[in-house]
Amino acid sequence: MISHSTRAEVVRSAFPTLACGVVQVGGISAAPDASVAIRPHVDRARERLAHQSEGDLPEIQAWRRVVSVMGLKPTQYRCASEALLRRLRKEGTLPSLHPLIDVCNAVSVGFAIPIAVFDIEKVDGGLSVRPAQGNERYVSFSGTIKAPEAGEIIFADDAGRAHARRWTNRHGQISAVGTHTMDALIVAEALHPHSPSDMEHLGFSLCEAVRAVWPKAMVKDWSTP
Repeated sequence: MISHSTRAEVVRSAFPTLACGVVQVGGISAAPDASVAIRPHVDRARERLAHQSEGDLPEIQAWRRVVSVMGLKPTQYRCASEALLRRLRKEGTLPSLHPLIDVCNAVSVGFAIPIAVFDIEKVDGGLSVRPAQGNERYVSFSGTIKAPEAGEIIFADDAGRAHARRWTNRHGQISAVGTHTMDALIVAEALHPHSPSDMEHLGFSLCEAVRAVWPKAMVKDWSTP
């Protein structure tokens, strides 16, 4: 069982403007309808997209710079929030996968900040954001098993399994939230100007939305480690 994620000192040193927020939620299910809780966040994203494209948003520009620093093409390896915003702009809606994922995706596009959600029971020990050694095990949603490249920033657990690749670009299958998920860890990260204050606002909005969908859920205090 984990209560938080940590960031390797090398990540903190390389990206000193990094702001993050973490919350653990328990007692959830796949039964509720989250549409009312997600609507204001999706509407906020649509309003922003009506005036500028996702690539022009300062939150996304900050992540594009990070992707470039990692030696990747920003338009090929988009952070999760940019990918969702792009889909919202092109298709007018977001996919409905699981109420918790839907809530996180809606808040993510509303703030243009990537949010990752993990099934805690499928994480071995602690979860850290660190450079890969190159021998970690990553399972894609298609079932393909790969090892991330050495130096690539990943979400890794104590068993050396990679739960997300290229930092906020690609979540894996191992800890994906599904119909049997009851406890989850939610992690948000940002690097743009004013990201600490935005992270606090995001945390409040996210926890409020989770409580609205699951009134009896255990929602721990939002922390910004």
